[in-house]
This record gives sequence, structure tokens and C-alpha cells, in this order.
Amino acid sequence: MSVLEKDPPKVVEPARATASGQPFWRRLLFVVAAYLLCLAVFAAFAATQGADPASIFTTMLQSSVLDWGTLQQTLVRSVPIVLAALACTIPARAGLVNVGGEGQIIMGSVAAVGVGLALGQAVGGPVAWLAIVAGAAVAGAVWCGICGFLRVRLNASESVTTLFFNFIAADVMLYVIYQVWREGDATSLPQSEPLTSDQLLPAVGGLQLTLAVPFMVLVVVGVWALLKYTSWGFRLTVAGGNPTAALRSGLPVRRILLGSMLAGGALAGIGGALNVMGAEGALRPGMTATFGYVAFLANFLGGSRPFPVLGAAVLFSAIANSGNGLQLSEGLNGSAVNVLLGLIVLTMLVVSGRTKEAFS
Repeated sequence: MSVLEKDPPKVVEPARATASGQPFWRRLLFVVAAYLLCLAVFAAFAATQGADPASIFTTMLQSSVLDWGTLQQTLVRSVPIVLAALACTIPARAGLVNVGGEGQIIMGSVAAVGVGLALGQAVGGPVAWLAIVAGAAVAGAVWCGICGFLRVRLNASESVTTLFFNFIAADVMLYVIYQVWREGDATSLPQSEPLTSDQLLPAVGGLQLTLAVPFMVLVVVGVWALLKYTSWGFRLTVAGGNPTAALRSGLPVRRILLGSMLAGGALAGIGGALNVMGAEGALRPGMTATFGYVAFLANFLGGSRPFPVLGAAVLFSAIANSGNGLQLSEGLNGSAVNVLLGLIVLTMLVVSGRTKEAFS
């Protein structure tokens, strides 16, 4: 019998392993252990502040998701964060970094109030909602588009320009609150003139949830479909993955990059409008504080994918919303939840490289 006629040797396949040779279950165990350590570190921090580490997580869950009322508040709070996170997702597909969600939310909020005040009592209902959302989308797109133009024409870093534009936008909002649209006199609490009741989004089924929440979900689905099933989404991915190859294949890379920034800014601007129409009703100093930065972290945690980004944004919104419960029940400062947010992102940075192959 020739060698070729012999049965080939049987190959015993090893357990599924990652690129580094470690099996999948070991990688998964590492991820679980890392996040448990993250929670343990936060519990230790809370203990140093005089809180009971055994009860803080129960308090956080109760004050953010387990109670129906607080769950509704969490979802309402998550609307501008989700939209601003998507404002990072689209440019990220094109290889850009949009850190300006905060400023784009603010400019969308300012435009929303401006359009609402211009319409006045004469226009309300769906017509007013569409006009306000459209005005906010244009404002957010222009604000982000300026940074996109600086990127494609002058090669200015969009991560730097969008960050700086956040501070300019905050000053613009303070100017209109204190000077142009201030309600009352100098002795009253600083806020702009409010939108009319017909310009506010109604509650859904008598709940605290407004139409902003289902609209947010529709936007997430729309962005997912846009990125996955359209030629524009494909071109975004190609331009972001290999700009040189995209140029050689004839793709208008500069136009694609600028379009991604315009689309992202429009989404963040809409988030600002929905926050005004569905929660605030007027402009107030600090009303959007940290929304854009939390949104940037949510996009990072979600890997620039719409549905994971939605989950991460709602998670961060729940953590932020639990600050009130920690302050009332545990005696912690409400801003202590920012420590947990930072620990979660830090843990994500630590495990991301080691789990890339494990979850592929």
C-alpha cells in the first residue's frame, strides 16, 4: 500500500482560542473579573465617603431602572445622550473623531428655542415640532460642519476644533439666556422665555415618557439601516478604513468626510431640540452639562455601532440618574457616579485589546 493510500492522520482540533493562544472561556472570565473589580473599586471609593458599600448598588438600581417612575426619567434623560452618541458614530465610520456633541446639543437647543419663540402662539402641534426639529438639525449640522470644513480644507484636527467649539457654544447659550431671551428681570432665576405648551412634545399614554423617546428609537434604527444597507454607509466605511484606496477608486473622500460631520452634527442638534421640547421647555444654564462628553464615552463603549451605542447611552444615563438616589439614601455627592463612569471606560480600555478576537 502506497503512502498516498493510507488514511491521513486525524487532527484533533484544539478548544477555541484567541490570537494570543488563550481559550475563549479564559478571555470571557477575564472580562467578567475586570468589570467585577471595577464595581469593587467603586464600592471601596463609596466606603471612604461614608456610604454603605453593601447597599449602594441596590440604591442605584432602585433609583434608575427598578422603579417605573425612575426608569421613565432615565429614558427621557437618555434621549439627547443617545442622539449625541450617534453624532460620534457616523463620523467615526469615516475615521473622524467628533468630541463636540456637547456644543452641537447646545446649538440645537438654542435654535429650537429661537424657532419656537419666532413661531409664538400662532403655530403649534406637529407643524411646530417639525419646524423646531428642522431648525435644530440645521444649527447642529452647521456647528459641526464648520469643524468638518476645517478638517478637509485646512487639515485641522477635528477632535481639537470640535472640543473648542463646545466652549463657544456654551457662551452663546449664556448670552441668549442672560441678554436676548431672558424671562423676567435680573432678580429671577436665569432662563430663556419658554416654549408654548403646544410646542412641547406630549406624553405617551399618560406616562412621563414623551414622544421624544420613541422618536429616539426610530432614529437609532434609521442610522443602523443607513450605515448597513446604503451605498453612502458603505462609502463611509471605505473612506474611514483606507482613505488612500478610496481616493484611488474615485470616491470623493473630502465630500464624504464633510457629509459625515454634517450628519453627526444634525443628529446632536436634534437631540438638543428633543431635550428642550420633551423635558426642559426652556434654556437654562448648565442644562446640558456633560451630555456630550457622556455621549462620546457611550459611542466608545458601543464600538461605534448604533444598537450597542444605544445600550451604552441608556446605561450611562441610568448611572447618572442614580446620583440623586445615592445622595438622598447614602449621603454621597451626586457627582460620585462620574467615578463609576470613568472606571467603566477605563475597564473597557483595559479589556478591549484582549477580547477583540474572543468575541469575533
